[in-house]
Amino acid sequence: MGVAEISERSGQAATQPWAYLHLPPFPQVAVRVLQLANNENVQLHQLCDLISSDPAFASEVLTVANSLLYAPRYPSTSILQAVAVLGANTLQGMCVTVGVRAYLGKAMSYPAMRNLWRHNLACAMIAERLAEAGFNDKDTAYTSGILHDVGRMALAVIQPKGYAALLDAHHGTDATLLDAERELFGWDHCETGRQLIGDWKLPDNLEAVVADHHLPRRNDGAWDMAELMKVSCAMASAVGYAAFSACETTAFADLLEQLPARERWLFRADAEMLRGQIEESIHAIESV
Repeated sequence: MGVAEISERSGQAATQPWAYLHLPPFPQVAVRVLQLANNENVQLHQLCDLISSDPAFASEVLTVANSLLYAPRYPSTSILQAVAVLGANTLQGMCVTVGVRAYLGKAMSYPAMRNLWRHNLACAMIAERLAEAGFNDKDTAYTSGILHDVGRMALAVIQPKGYAALLDAHHGTDATLLDAERELFGWDHCETGRQLIGDWKLPDNLEAVVADHHLPRRNDGAWDMAELMKVSCAMASAVGYAAFSACETTAFADLLEQLPARERWLFRADAEMLRGQIEESIHAIESV
């Protein structure tokens, strides 16, 4: 199915103002966890009480916390125990992971959407490793990786069939896909993500992460979370976890050269090893 045909089936979406796209809300517990994480005065019991206020959500978070991904010696039976074992920052990443999966919901029945979900997981895992190799916070990096394509998730939820068809049909780079998204929706996923960060009142530092991750690396040597995410996203695609199947990717070796000297030295990963580690971690998450 071509972009023109998909666009025709999208009705008035491409010409409507932003407000009429009716973007669905992100799971409120996950949003509040992100908002609390930006508050230095938050107490651990507030975080635990918040997560526990939604029993179904808390149950899934606990399932992930007790999975092979974290392999705790003693399984946690409460959110408070999980915080004690894994830490509040790690639990925040888990909440966002559970929230994104819940947000996609029925859209996950499309193979293209499962690929999109795995791209985000791969990006988060690579971002966490890159942060550990330098001076960035690894938990913030993981959360940023999970959320970097939240705009794409929203487009998928608005029109799962049409967007899945677009992802299946498109051949090219992420930049050319942005053009195709604008034709279908009137907005690309980077613009959508920027809007969502404001609408959901998420931390301001996420705006550049979701809006700029397909822009070229800055040439002034900057290495902040937004710059880290550009490389992490491209690396996820390079090792086999692209957001769409016919995505043109940058060679992994070339991406390593984009890293600052310290990160390049300490990261010490080749594409095959990294792919194997990511595949194992994704399997652990998807098996729960």
